[in-house]
Amino acid sequence: MAMGEPRREEYKIQSFDAATQQLLKTALKDPGAVDLEKVANVIVDHSLQDCVFSKEAGRMCYAIIQAESKQAGQSVFRRGLLNRLQQEYQAREQLRARSLQGWVCYVTFICNIFDYLRVNNMPMMALVNPVYDCLFRLAQPDSLSKEEEVDCLVLQLHRVGEQLEKMNGQRMDELFVLIRDGFLLPAGLSSLAQLLLLEIIEFRAAGWKTTPAAHKYYYSEVSD
Repeated sequence: MAMGEPRREEYKIQSFDAATQQLLKTALKDPGAVDLEKVANVIVDHSLQDCVFSKEAGRMCYAIIQAESKQAGQSVFRRGLLNRLQQEYQAREQLRARSLQGWVCYVTFICNIFDYLRVNNMPMMALVNPVYDCLFRLAQPDSLSKEEEVDCLVLQLHRVGEQLEKMNGQRMDELFVLIRDGFLLPAGLSSLAQLLLLEIIEFRAAGWKTTPAAHKYYYSEVSD
C-alpha cells in the first residue's frame, strides 16, 4: 500500500460530521453500544445525498452486519437497513421527480447492497426484484434521454448484471429488450448515451466481459 493512502477499512466517512463519524466507527467496532436502526438510517440518508458514498456504503453495511452477528448473533442493523430500502423503493417515483441525483444515488446504493450482502454465500433474493425494477425504470425512454440515468444503468449492469442474470435470467432478457429498443429509437438519445448502451449490449453478449477490441473501441471513443 502506498504511503498516505487511506486503509481500505477506514471507509469514506470524512464527509460526515464528527458525532456521526464516531457513531459509525462504534457501529463497526462495538455494534451493541449504539442504536443500529439509527445507524442504518444515517447511512441511507447520506447515500441518497452523496453518490461517492453510495458506491462505498455496501462494504460498510456488510462490515456492520458481520460485526453485529459475531457479537450478538442478531440482525437489528440488517433489518433496519432493508426496511428503509423498502420504504425508499416504494416511493421511488416521487424520489426521481424530486431529485434526479437522489434517485441515481438510491439505485447505486441498492445495487451496492445487493453486491455485498450475502445469505449462505448467495445474493439476497429479497433484493432481486427491487433491483431489477430500478434498472427497468432507468431503461424507460424518458430516463434514456438523461445521461446521468444511462450512466447509472450501465455502471450498475457492469457491477451486478451477471449476478442478477443468474438469479432471474428472464427479467434480464426483458431488460435488454428495453435497452435495445432504446438504442434503436435514438430520438433524444445523446451520442454518449448511444455509445454506453451499445457497449453494455456487447458486454453482456460476450458473457459479461469486455473483449480487448471492445475495450479499445469504447474507451478510446470516450476519452476523445
